[in-house]
Amino acid sequence: MVVRTLSAALQGIDATPVYCETAISPGCRIIIIGLPDAAVKESRDRMESALREVGMRVPRKQITINLAPADVRKEGSMYDVPIAVAVLAAGELIPAAKLGDYMLVGELSLDGKVKPVSGCLPFAILARKMGLKGIVVPRENAREAAVVNQLEVLIADDLHQIVEFLSGRGELERLEVNTREMFAKAERTYAADFADVKGQEVEKRAFAIAAAGGHNLIMVGPPGAGKSMMAKCLPSILPPLSLGEALETTKIHSVAGLRAETGLITQRPFRSPHHTISSVALIGGGTNPLPGEVSLAHNGVLYLDELPEFRREVLEVLRQPLEDRVITIARAKNTVTYPSSVMLVASMNPCPCGYYNHPTHECTCTESQVRKYLGRISGPLLDRIDMQIEIRPLSFEEMSRHHVSESSASIRERVLKARRIQEERFAQLSAAAQLNALGPCLRPHLARGTYHCRL
Repeated sequence: MVVRTLSAALQGIDATPVYCETAISPGCRIIIIGLPDAAVKESRDRMESALREVGMRVPRKQITINLAPADVRKEGSMYDVPIAVAVLAAGELIPAAKLGDYMLVGELSLDGKVKPVSGCLPFAILARKMGLKGIVVPRENAREAAVVNQLEVLIADDLHQIVEFLSGRGELERLEVNTREMFAKAERTYAADFADVKGQEVEKRAFAIAAAGGHNLIMVGPPGAGKSMMAKCLPSILPPLSLGEALETTKIHSVAGLRAETGLITQRPFRSPHHTISSVALIGGGTNPLPGEVSLAHNGVLYLDELPEFRREVLEVLRQPLEDRVITIARAKNTVTYPSSVMLVASMNPCPCGYYNHPTHECTCTESQVRKYLGRISGPLLDRIDMQIEIRPLSFEEMSRHHVSESSASIRERVLKARRIQEERFAQLSAAAQLNALGPCLRPHLARGTYHCRL
């Protein structure tokens, strides 16, 4: 008897179905095939211990488990639950009637508890796309999976609950959320606000322009001028995420193993990697390529502090993502594409000591040192940074004169107004382009509303 349970594998930020086909024959061993990695092969030991804890045992036969399709590499511990259920059903210890209606996802601990896994949101999206009735997930992944509407999300705390549910002797807890209502009521509080930035009115204006047009920005100024603080304020003046953007951003974080408390990311990401980061960590990669900092900042801000301190080969990998807004990572057996539509914000000192052209501090750098320091950033990368501004340091007297500063909420209103004007302009341009594409013979008739199509 061959029994199939349904799980999934990650390919980029999307999921592909994986069937755990299990057959029992005479013998006394467990074989897992279908291109599994070490973590998948270790699932048989976790399964045996978990089944003992719930009062059941693995049949003393030869059990062959095939993870199909066999040409897709299976990685991670997410297959523990579907493998355990398939073994029980193949041994006729539980009925197999419900197995075709639900996707099973979860890692098993030795005491039978179901532990969380990465990528649960893409799995739930796949389950709905396949027309399944629902998905069984660990409790920690439930809110993330419940973001997908029109799909039953069943919560499993341990293997015993799953066995009772499939046997018809119990029910699993269901979680339902109204995604649009949850997104509308989400609290959007920001760590920094432009109201805390005293003075720097020209610089604030530059940030508002950058936010309105989605422009990349670099700040040049001495230490203590407020570069990092203003960069952290940028998300507070950007337009709120749309529901589609929030779902896409949440998928990327889900694949990377980063779960939002509410299940849905409602704020634009702000990522600030250290200057010692590697190129793989920045753009993504690995044997099974995972998203890097550029993709984790998708629909948000990627902030690079002390830009010249980053290794040159690390900065150069940003050229293609900034241009194409996607990252394609190619490996010998796998190629994935991650979105990377970010606002790049960078800051740097004007020289190694940081006080070149400072009004009160004397610079100790030679002219050649200054040129060498600025030359660490290549011309092609600077070409992709739309705005370059100089941050002027303020004296104590200047900062104390500014008692009230404009808040981020006020600046965001101007940014949203500018975005609406752009949307209307591009909508008109798009309509004109479509009209021109029709050709001169149809254009006058369409304008007068007299053209009819006869089939």
